[in-house]
Parts: sequence; C-alpha cells; structure tokens
Amino acid sequence: MAKVYFEKLSQLISDLEIEDEVLPNIEIKHFFSGAALYANEVICASWSPGGLAFKLSESEVTRLLSSGKAKPLKYFEKGNIKVGYAMFEKPESSRKVRWKNYFIKAIEQVH
Repeated sequence: MAKVYFEKLSQLISDLEIEDEVLPNIEIKHFFSGAALYANEVICASWSPGGLAFKLSESEVTRLLSSGKAKPLKYFEKGNIKVGYAMFEKPESSRKVRWKNYFIKAIEQVH
C-alpha cells in the first residue's frame, strides 16, 4: 500500500514543480502505510490512507482545525495526535494547485 502513496506523492510534487520553488533538498520516502516528504532530512508532509498532512505553524494548524478544513494527524487510529500537523482527507478530490502553498509552507517550517 505504501507504494501507491509514494507514487501519488511523487507525482504531485512533480506536477506542482515544488523542487523548482524551494531551496532545501527534498526527498520522498516510504513511511508507515504511506509516504513522507523530507526537507533536509526532516519530515514536513505525508500522504497516507488518512489523507495528505502538512507540518505548519501552530497558528495555521489551529485555524485549519477550528474551521473544519483539516483534521488532526494520527498515524494510527488509537495513536496520539501529531502536534503541528494538519491533515486533509481525500486530497484527490481537490485541484492539485490547492496543495502547492501548503507544501512550500511545510518545507519552510522545517527549514
């Protein structure tokens, strides 16, 4: 299953031309049942069966969660909430360009 998310995340990063927009080295790796985007060897985004998650500023995560646009990130159903992340369910149902700004912010957050 992780291979599917690795391919989806790789294709999305390529389609959005994220590598042309950011300075740090980025790399996609398999991660649990999904895939994760690393910037300078630190996870900043992931795509798994739960959705597409981004590491963002505390204020932005709070805003997204309180507005209902995003959900807290949990890697496992009974796991702890990953602080500092906002997860978007069913990312394929949105236009790809919606995610570009979140990727750039997430990369900057860990850089």
